[in-house]
Amino acid sequence: MHTVTLLPEKKKIPVGKILCLGKNYAEHAKEFGGNVPQSPMIFLKPPTAIIENGGDIILPPLSKNVHHEVELTVLIGAAGKNIPKSDAMNYVAGYGIGLDMTMRDKQSEAKKEGSPWSIAKGFDTSAPLSPFVPKASVSDPYNLDIKLSVNGKQRQHSNTGKMIFKIDEIIAFLSLVFTLEEGDVIFTGTPEGVGQVIANDVIDAEIPGIGLLHHRVVAK
Repeated sequence: MHTVTLLPEKKKIPVGKILCLGKNYAEHAKEFGGNVPQSPMIFLKPPTAIIENGGDIILPPLSKNVHHEVELTVLIGAAGKNIPKSDAMNYVAGYGIGLDMTMRDKQSEAKKEGSPWSIAKGFDTSAPLSPFVPKASVSDPYNLDIKLSVNGKQRQHSNTGKMIFKIDEIIAFLSLVFTLEEGDVIFTGTPEGVGQVIANDVIDAEIPGIGLLHHRVVAK
C-alpha cells in the first residue's frame, strides 16, 4: 500500500487514487497549441507512481522524451460524492507539491491515434510527492508561488492564482464521477515552462510555505 504523509504529526495515509488535471493554466495550454478547456480535463495515475521527496525518478526505457510538470497537490480528507462547490473545501485535508512526470513522446503518439495516455502519465516514479501541510496552515491556496529548476536553471515559475479551475470547482466536478475518499490525491495542473529531462539531471521544485522536492533523474 502506497502512502502519503500529513504533517505535522507525520501521519501516514494510504492513497486510493491520484486524479490529475490537464491544461489548468492557460499559458501551459497555449505552449502545446491547445485550447483552454471549458470543463476540467481529467486523467489518472496509479498509486504505484508515487515516490517520496529525494527518491530517484527513473526514465522509462519506452520513452526518449520525458518532461517535468510541477503542480500544487491536494489531499482529500473525507469521503464524498456529488459534493456541492460550496462545501468542497471541507473535504481538503492538506496541500503539497508534486511532479507529473510525462512521457511526452508516448503521449503525443496516443493523442494522434485517439488512444488513452495511461502509460505516458502513470509509469513508476512519475508522481513524486512532498509531505502535505494541513489545510489550516495555508491562508490562500490561490496566491502561492510555484517554481521548478533543472540543474539550477529555472524553467517553471508561476502562481496558483492562474489556475483556470479552482480547487472547489475541481472537487465538485470530480465527485460527480468518482466517489472521493480519504487519501485521494489531486494534481491541480502545471503552469507553462515544462521541458525534457535526461539522465543525471537534478530537479528542484518548491511552493514556499507548502513544500519542496529534490530529485535526481536516472536511467536504469
